[in-house]
Amino acid sequence: MKLTSLKSIGLLPLLLCAAQLSQAQTYTVSSPDKSIEVRIDNEGQMQYSVTFDGRTVMDKSDLGFGFKGEPDLQKDLQVIRTLPASHNETWTPAVRSKHATIVDNYNELTLVTEEKSGKRRRMDIVFRAYDDGVAFRYKLYRSERIGNRQIAKEFTTFNVPGNPEAWVVEYGKYATSNEAEFYKRTLDYVTEKTIAGMPFLMKYADDCWVAITEAEIDNFAAFYIGTDGRKNHLTTKLAPLPGEDEEVVKVRFADDTQSPWRVIMIGRSPGRLIESEIIQNLNPPCAIADPSWIQPGMSAWDHWWSGEVKMEMPVIKEYIDFAAEMGWPYMLIDWQWYGQFNRAEADICTPASQIDMPEILSYARSKNVRIWLWLYSTDVNRNDAYKTAFPLYRKWGVAGVKIDFMDRDDQEMVNWYHDIIRCAADNRLLVDFHGAYKPDGIIRTWPNMLTREGVMGNEYYKFGTRMNPEHNVKLAYTRMLAGQMDYTPGGFNNVTAEEFRGQQPALVSNTRAAELAKFVVYESPYTVVCEHPRFVLGQPGADFLRTVPTVWDDIRFIDGTPDTYVAIAKRSGDRWFIGVLNNSTEREVTLNTAFLPAGKYRVEVWEDARDAGKKPKNIRQSTKTVEAGKSLKVKLAKAGGYVATVTKL
Repeated sequence: MKLTSLKSIGLLPLLLCAAQLSQAQTYTVSSPDKSIEVRIDNEGQMQYSVTFDGRTVMDKSDLGFGFKGEPDLQKDLQVIRTLPASHNETWTPAVRSKHATIVDNYNELTLVTEEKSGKRRRMDIVFRAYDDGVAFRYKLYRSERIGNRQIAKEFTTFNVPGNPEAWVVEYGKYATSNEAEFYKRTLDYVTEKTIAGMPFLMKYADDCWVAITEAEIDNFAAFYIGTDGRKNHLTTKLAPLPGEDEEVVKVRFADDTQSPWRVIMIGRSPGRLIESEIIQNLNPPCAIADPSWIQPGMSAWDHWWSGEVKMEMPVIKEYIDFAAEMGWPYMLIDWQWYGQFNRAEADICTPASQIDMPEILSYARSKNVRIWLWLYSTDVNRNDAYKTAFPLYRKWGVAGVKIDFMDRDDQEMVNWYHDIIRCAADNRLLVDFHGAYKPDGIIRTWPNMLTREGVMGNEYYKFGTRMNPEHNVKLAYTRMLAGQMDYTPGGFNNVTAEEFRGQQPALVSNTRAAELAKFVVYESPYTVVCEHPRFVLGQPGADFLRTVPTVWDDIRFIDGTPDTYVAIAKRSGDRWFIGVLNNSTEREVTLNTAFLPAGKYRVEVWEDARDAGKKPKNIRQSTKTVEAGKSLKVKLAKAGGYVATVTKL
């Protein structure tokens, strides 16, 4: 680690003014491989900048906070102590999203700052430099008065040089389900009126990709991106507390508190960002003493997506049978199992009159299937109903809960998520949040939180024509950088874009092979399959869904860009899976198998048939032999895909 303070240098040119010397403070911290450097300058105002391979990726950017009822904490600060540190460990996640073991290696610099005058308030800023990015966070202290301090604004900016391409998901408001498209723009598209979500991907050059997001959001508001009126000075726009004016109160705290990590992911290719574990590394270790009960896996789903499903016993049993036939461990019972929801009289402890829960659970056990239950968030929260319901669900033998329609990420809602996850863990329940905000790596600390939505996924094929292959490809490079996403893949009613229409049962405007590829490309330890049993059982590709895992021991980006396609290889045990998703342009790609250890391999393939561009349900299955390091040639139809299993001979 390189650490420099101009105040500590003894031999300075005599012409340097002593007054300037006493004011200037400059520090640097570099990544272990020296490719990334963070520089912090304090010349009347604390600012940071970042370089990667000698290229500036963040120019001088602001730090600090504005408060209600007290002066801003941004200028007139002095560094009174520096705390350098280095860290290098390998840890094993309780749930393997991408890697069986994860390397956590960084250099760190903590700057303890204090106001030079006035109340001499303190603020610590911690910077970490990894080989795949930079993260920093603030520590704020309680005030001299007993009671809350109130954050009105965060001054953190990301001053991006030039005008790079950016993939922007604009929500237009703070209360949102985080379900929208990422559009390719130039960065100057973003203005002070923009409320853009994250991860926020930018391409500086073919060999320089950057994404902004955050990690470990706890007792704080999540943030969105806009500008402060200065071109390309991206700002942290904190989600306001309910009932508060946007410009008044965002966060309240009475004791010492820490902000979430502000994360700048950096790589020489977009795939480096996909492979990165920086988000999980920035979270505390597992808080569950014995997480062995946490079991990821695939799930059937009796949802309206796959048909006008009625909440009836025969239908629930049909989907339990589906899960059992496919070898999946779970079946999700969706809305109305406890009657009308989001009402004062809704009772999440009492099944609807037509539902015999003991019979359902007994039947599921006989099929070696466990049940998840859907819940509306207001019904969960009303009178702390979850504190009674979760122990009851454990007694029933329920595996997990899917909680829906939160649609917020302000401080109160963030804390609610934490309360729910902890209570679920205490009762050995798994959690899937829908109507949810982006992941922040909490799965490391609370691995029972297996997945969440926060994505415009397969359900939108029912709503109209917004879903398209371009969106599906971009998700791998944008939303998925934050972590798990419950996209609910598995639509087997595949049609062309020209044939597509919103209807019942739902159609999907990509090929069957592309739909299979989503199970490899997308990250979700609990993967919910959207389709009705009659459209899957006995159909081409169903055999792949019997074998594809939901957790992985390794991941390798093969090739692609957000504008074209994505090709990823993932390993489970000694077997590799390859998934390729294409956009709307037919193409031939070459897949390099350099990720394979030396030797020969059996490759079992499910790919677009020759006529898949016109008949998207058609796939071609084949088996071949390949030597490690040799290339695989793949022809992708429009909206096409490819999957393969690779086993050493």
